[in-house]
Amino acid sequence: MKKFSSLLSILIILGVIYWSFYDLKPSLPEEDNTAEIEFSLNNALNHLKIISEKSHHVGSSEHKRVQDYIVSELQKMGLETEIQTQTAVNKKWFAATTAENILARIKGSNNSKALMLLTHYDSNPHSSKGASDAGSGVVTILEGIRAFLAKNKTPKNDIVILISDAEELGLLGAQAFVDSHPWTKEIGLVLNFEARGSGGPSYMLMETNGKNSKLLSELIAAKPNFLAANSLMYSIYKKLPNDTDLTVFREDANINGFNFAFIGDHFDYHTAQDSYERLDRETLLHQADYFTTSFHYFANADLTNLNSEEDYVYVNFPFTTLLTYPFSWVLPMLIFAAVLFLIFIYFGISLGKLTLKGIFKGFIPFLTATILCGGVSFYLWKLLLIVHPAYKDMLHGFTYNGYTYIVAFVFLNLWITLKIYKYFKKQDKETDLIIAPIFVWLIINFLISDSLKGAGFFIIPVFCALLILGISVFMNLEKRAKRILFTILSIPTIYIFAPMIKMFPVGLGLKNLMISGVLIALLFGLLVFSFYQKKSFWFLKLSGFFTLLFFGLATYNSGFSVDNKKPNSIVYIQNSDDNSAYFGTYNNTLDNYTKQVFDENSIKGSIINAETKSKYNTRFTYHKKTESRNISSSSFNINLDTIIDNKRFIEFKITPERTINKLEFITNNKISLNQFKVNDALVNKGKGFSVKRGTFLVYHVANSDKEITLSFTVDKNQTLDIILNEISYDLLSNPSFSFTTRIEEMMPMPFVTNDAIILSKKLNF
Repeated sequence: MKKFSSLLSILIILGVIYWSFYDLKPSLPEEDNTAEIEFSLNNALNHLKIISEKSHHVGSSEHKRVQDYIVSELQKMGLETEIQTQTAVNKKWFAATTAENILARIKGSNNSKALMLLTHYDSNPHSSKGASDAGSGVVTILEGIRAFLAKNKTPKNDIVILISDAEELGLLGAQAFVDSHPWTKEIGLVLNFEARGSGGPSYMLMETNGKNSKLLSELIAAKPNFLAANSLMYSIYKKLPNDTDLTVFREDANINGFNFAFIGDHFDYHTAQDSYERLDRETLLHQADYFTTSFHYFANADLTNLNSEEDYVYVNFPFTTLLTYPFSWVLPMLIFAAVLFLIFIYFGISLGKLTLKGIFKGFIPFLTATILCGGVSFYLWKLLLIVHPAYKDMLHGFTYNGYTYIVAFVFLNLWITLKIYKYFKKQDKETDLIIAPIFVWLIINFLISDSLKGAGFFIIPVFCALLILGISVFMNLEKRAKRILFTILSIPTIYIFAPMIKMFPVGLGLKNLMISGVLIALLFGLLVFSFYQKKSFWFLKLSGFFTLLFFGLATYNSGFSVDNKKPNSIVYIQNSDDNSAYFGTYNNTLDNYTKQVFDENSIKGSIINAETKSKYNTRFTYHKKTESRNISSSSFNINLDTIIDNKRFIEFKITPERTINKLEFITNNKISLNQFKVNDALVNKGKGFSVKRGTFLVYHVANSDKEITLSFTVDKNQTLDIILNEISYDLLSNPSFSFTTRIEEMMPMPFVTNDAIILSKKLNF
């Protein structure tokens, strides 16, 4: 009977875990909706197949083809379209291009604030097909608008459709719109559809400069069927280097909005595998659900004032869309829980249900398990990177077998925790074991109560545990009944936190498995009565077995294949000043493709001023000297160089002599620039700024660019030591080179300048 209660408790836990994931996104219907006025998944997929045929980054011929297709589809719906062509500069990364935004507008019946539908159509340079990021957003809007217009209803609010350009280069299309388009001041709310992977649930990430309660209540009123969100996520999101177009609207125009973005299958992000075939259909359906519910609601809602005076904690909760309550409750709830905790301890000791010795002794297994789970997870992943060095070449930090590793680490941490608690099987009062976990969770809640109130829902597991503690103190239940009852009372805790154990390593990379490890130990402490056994240790053995099984599966699937391609890289660098030339690679492990150039005797390390800016500041791991191909560089012409008073005014022009994709300007010494302009667009809104050393502008050459003009003022005594790197993505097609092409199991490494020719030269003023 004891084994039965233990087994039932485990089954309840597994059932709740499944439930918590099941509620996050829809399942595919057996048949697509064929009603003309409803969103059709097949229609959306037909658009996606066309849009994501090839990479369509800014400056490519495919970029123009995709732009023309989207414009044509909007016009087929009877919408008047506009291409906003505008040079824009990102003040954070000093990236620039001439963006070409696609715009359309549906007139509403009221003269009020407009609702904006936002996504972007450019793919990431240079090999991503952009099916998920953000072809999924484009087709969600195209099909969603088609279905809406088929109803022949006029919305109350104007609907502004912005399919932005150059998001991947630094949110430049959104910047161009906010800086220059007259419609900006008319926008009341933005719905942005994004992706950072190719599957998984789509999470709602709110962006507001104010408080969130009104935005949240309005979104809940829209009744999305699968609202996946919690107030901790945006706090984490803001700390990551992953802004979206919506960020520009919030920061520069004080416009509120919602991101709907998915992060699963992160290994496809920005790669050649971000394709039509690999996009999770259920994920696309989730985006469609967000669109249909939120669009129909906000198209007719009052968008004139969505600002709030109060912030809310919110989290997914059983049997409801979201559990919400004000930030102002966070501290009182903590105080109430702490008082209740002390009362239960007092009565527990008085009634002989707790002992001081047992309470203090209970801290040993809990703290030991927490420290070991975090430490073992951290260092074991470090060891796995040594055993499998090719993992380092996946710059996302999430491997193809990453989900298998997550499961393996979950069972490993369970095994560690169960093993530690096994040594405390002679605990006189089992109730003593839950005191330490509650105490630590109270400390955690105290730490977040001021600086991270978005995590205020961490108090919910404490109240569940306090209910269990109260029953243990004041009632005498049969042990078998207690185990099942306490597991049922822990359902909210499991439901809330089970998805987070997966979300942290998926969203932040497998190097953060330690966070999941610590979280498992913390949760185990609160669920100790569901797992704790004095005599039978079958679950300990089962955890050990599954640990070995899943680590074995992860090792077996640690290689690369046609479906899970190996990223690799070769770059040619030519210094046009001294006519020297090198090949470089970012790969830690060399394969047949990179071994065309490199071997183990190649020079390890990077080349000065050769690597361009990248998301993770990745440097060459190997380089090798080669003969110069004497490739012609862009012409450099000074239009103006004059001194007035103490300032030197400079204007110069770069004219490409061949197809160039990117120009990067690097200073070798500290430089202070004022009134810096790129094609007459002000950098940093005309304010002066200084760069100690390194890149001060990255200009991505667009299809409309024939030449690029820069102007700025400096102090007349300023020494200018500027390097220009011009980059083209034509290494494999340039007749000066002959490479064996990649096999099917390989793809270009993302997040770096790849398959490229980099010409470097000093600009002489």
